[in-house]
Amino acid sequence: MPGARRPTPDLFMDQIEIRGGQRLCGEIDVSGAKNAALPLLFATLLASGESRLDNVPRLRDCDTVERLLAIFGARVDRNNGTFRVDTRDLASIEAPYELVRTMRASVLALGPLTARFGRARVSLPGGCAIGARPIDLHLKGLAAMGAEIDLDQGYVETRAKRLVGARIYLDLPTVTGTENLMMAAALARGETVLENAAREPEIVDLAEALNKMGALVEGAGSDTIHIQGADDLAPYEHATMPDRIEAGTFLVAGAITGGDVLVRGARPEHLEALLAKLREAGARITEEESGIRVRGPKRPRPVSIVTSPHPGFPTDMQAQFMALMCLADGSSLISEHVFENRFMHVCELQRMGADISIAGHTATVRGVNALKGAPVMATDLRASASLVLAGLAAEGVTTISRIYHLDRGYEHIEEKLAGLGAQIRRLRE
Repeated sequence: MPGARRPTPDLFMDQIEIRGGQRLCGEIDVSGAKNAALPLLFATLLASGESRLDNVPRLRDCDTVERLLAIFGARVDRNNGTFRVDTRDLASIEAPYELVRTMRASVLALGPLTARFGRARVSLPGGCAIGARPIDLHLKGLAAMGAEIDLDQGYVETRAKRLVGARIYLDLPTVTGTENLMMAAALARGETVLENAAREPEIVDLAEALNKMGALVEGAGSDTIHIQGADDLAPYEHATMPDRIEAGTFLVAGAITGGDVLVRGARPEHLEALLAKLREAGARITEEESGIRVRGPKRPRPVSIVTSPHPGFPTDMQAQFMALMCLADGSSLISEHVFENRFMHVCELQRMGADISIAGHTATVRGVNALKGAPVMATDLRASASLVLAGLAAEGVTTISRIYHLDRGYEHIEEKLAGLGAQIRRLRE
């Protein structure tokens, strides 16, 4: 199929090398949001015909979805950032372990397959090792809509003649759970109401696509979503929203290097909590027509954060903000209340000279005058980004290994940062 590919898993030995100390200046573009593109690609399974999704980033997780859609029997034509997915001749309802283990978002096939075909068989998911992210809320919601559910040798199997709308209260505002149930409800008979739903912008992006397909989704972006199901859905054409986490990472890159960076495509309404904290840290933030400009402080002021579901401070920006606070003029508290194992980057930052201690869900970060380049190892996607940011600001050379994590969420990050003046390159083994 046409279009460039990201590195495949046999390139796990790639590294990124950064010679730090360069002040980043210039303009940088935000790619499409992976966390929006993945559910949008799975939503193509709801209709028979060809859907078109633009602005899809070149990432390993998108490669995985492409292969999974092909296993289901879809014809996928990929050209740069555009996916054309033809679902007229689907022949399988099973998502195998070999693919699902590499990407937990594969569980998003469960809702569309059950809704359209009355059954699905999906392996229990994998992904980053940042703590338990169970799918019990997905299953409870599908059961409330009339699905019979079995667990068999690591697979979830569902059966339903037709899903029926229901009122579903989510014990936690799970993003993938909300998305899975929204897609299932789009073909259910009657109305489904999701209470305590996730409010992330990616939920709104999915709702817009489902409405284009013929469902009626109201309230996306609030904690109560109403979905009126349709008897049939039509293929859609849609463009993926910009990646707010990539945008936030680039804003922190500008701030941590004392730079002047315009992040084109960044939407202020998606980043309100982060922008407030960057301003508190001394960065000058300007909202411009084409994006958001950050001018970094000479030295950041200490700022404490507590992660929480949107619109709170995003857990996906916690590691990056911690890297900034490692150089603050004072002590900060970083409290993680979304995932229980999301401080794995701390040991690697300490190798670079950071002064961080952890007690329970809170890390105390005592700012140091300088970080030192060192060999470090990425442990998950956002931890990878924090090490890149630390390396940009550090004295000397930082070499980051296991960057396949980074390739799951950032499109050509080394090329984009080099365009701002960073001395950064990918080392291929």
